[in-house]
Amino acid sequence: MLATLRRFLPYLWPAGATGLKVRIVAALALVIASKVVQVRGAPFALQGAIDTMAAGSRGALWLVVALVAGYAAARFAGTLFDNLRNVVFERVGQDATRRLAASVFRHLHALSLRFHLERRTGAVTRVVERGTKSIDTMLYFLLFNIAPTILELGLVLWIFGTRFGSWLVGGTLAMVVIYIAFTRLVTDWRSSLRERMNDLDTGAVAHAVDSLLNFETVKYFGAEEREAARYDRAVAGYADAAVKSENSLALLNIGQAFITALMLGGGMALIVFGWARGTFSPGDVVLVSTLLTQLFRPLDLLGMVYRTVRQGVVDMGAMFDLIDTPADVVDRPGAPALTVTQGAVRFENVSFGYGDGRAILSGIDLDVPAGTTLAVVGPSGAGKSTLARLLFRFYDPTAGRITIDGQNIAAVSQASLRAAIGIVPQDTVLFNDTIGYNIAYGRADATPEAVAEAARGASIAPFIAALPQGLDTRVGERGLKLSGGEKQRVAIARTLLKNPPVLILDEATSALDSRTEADILETLARIERGRTTIVIAHRLSTVVHADRIVVLEAGRVVESGSHGDLLRSGGVYAEMWARQAAEREAALAEA
Repeated sequence: MLATLRRFLPYLWPAGATGLKVRIVAALALVIASKVVQVRGAPFALQGAIDTMAAGSRGALWLVVALVAGYAAARFAGTLFDNLRNVVFERVGQDATRRLAASVFRHLHALSLRFHLERRTGAVTRVVERGTKSIDTMLYFLLFNIAPTILELGLVLWIFGTRFGSWLVGGTLAMVVIYIAFTRLVTDWRSSLRERMNDLDTGAVAHAVDSLLNFETVKYFGAEEREAARYDRAVAGYADAAVKSENSLALLNIGQAFITALMLGGGMALIVFGWARGTFSPGDVVLVSTLLTQLFRPLDLLGMVYRTVRQGVVDMGAMFDLIDTPADVVDRPGAPALTVTQGAVRFENVSFGYGDGRAILSGIDLDVPAGTTLAVVGPSGAGKSTLARLLFRFYDPTAGRITIDGQNIAAVSQASLRAAIGIVPQDTVLFNDTIGYNIAYGRADATPEAVAEAARGASIAPFIAALPQGLDTRVGERGLKLSGGEKQRVAIARTLLKNPPVLILDEATSALDSRTEADILETLARIERGRTTIVIAHRLSTVVHADRIVVLEAGRVVESGSHGDLLRSGGVYAEMWARQAAEREAALAEA
């Protein structure tokens, strides 16, 4: 808990943010002013009014009125200072939340592909949401509840000690200690219930997100009721945990109220006995009652505050765990930018495995001269798409190296590397925004004219022109409002706009029908000209034009050559070609 709070403090006192620091100091000054007015102003004004009235002097009417007015003014001043404090401090809390949220979001994008493949998106987003929301709450309670309560307790004990003696001081201090111990004991028990409730909540949300993202799959298999039943079980578990948590809150509130009532009754009884002996005045009873009531008002919230701070620490700890998750792929200190002069790509004795003991690539040697097209074919699981991920440096090879124009990509900055490579992936996932936004994503500074030109280059301009909203048409979640061919053309336009010297086509037509595939292939053939291109494909008919074709099998290059050479050799490629040709003929015969 203390470690999390120590990491939290820099967001409270940010380096170089003088304006925010001034706000923090001003807010703390208002906290002190509020407590002084509430402890030294309002109770004593009310005590003076009561004692003056008890004296029976009717001529002191205006003095009583003035004291009552002073009491009311002190109460108003306390509320005024508290609200001014909130106004002054609000910017600090929001700024801390913004900076931490941005830091987490930036780090999540810096993490490796392995992390994102292993974690559920819904669970990660829920952890970030709870963690960032806890910052403002933590700041508020630590500075404006716990610290002022300690200050008020000190002032009250000082007043009790100077006016009423050590018995009241000792009794008050003892009851406060008992109150805090009881609150902590019960709240720690409740925290375990709360953590389980959060785990069940996270699981329910993660399942809901996963199920909704796979909406089409659910429909394909008629699994709506199955998914609803699974979600209902997850929510039912959360509901049971929530009931236990709320019932434990009732126990906490009852215990706190009992201790508070015991202290208030005991303190006032002590003053009443003193009044009976002529030691204290009737106003002293009111003074003690007012001070104890004011003191226990924030203490009544202590359980909620402690629970909130404790939960905030848990939530922030989970978020800090995300921040502490190391990235598998990082830039070397002072890594230079990649300089692309021609765009020649080489894989030199590259091996790779995902860490589970299974080798994906073994001793791959590939040479792609500048401006040429290399096709990589082979059965599923041969490691074809892994080549693209290694070239983008989503992973680092376990052995060997990859170079572009002789520069080891592991020695240059990732940003410059990825700026030099474009990809049209097998599964094009679009942002839930407009077609124009998705095309313009290829280059941050793209002008509307450049976006329109890219759309024409990808042969999607006529389709866009036919839409009522044109480029402003929204594509839906993951681009589901567009067909497969339309999504692929948007991906091509996005890559054209990026205008990279190195291009990867990763099964870019595998999910398309033959007519759409032919149209896309014609477009791809145009954008390949003048670029170093790596085509990853399963269907051999899409790579016959390549300058060189390599066949991968079980992570190794088993054949290499042109389309004609490979057919004449009668090896694996020729066998694959014959099998796919037979499948095409059978499909035509059935049609």
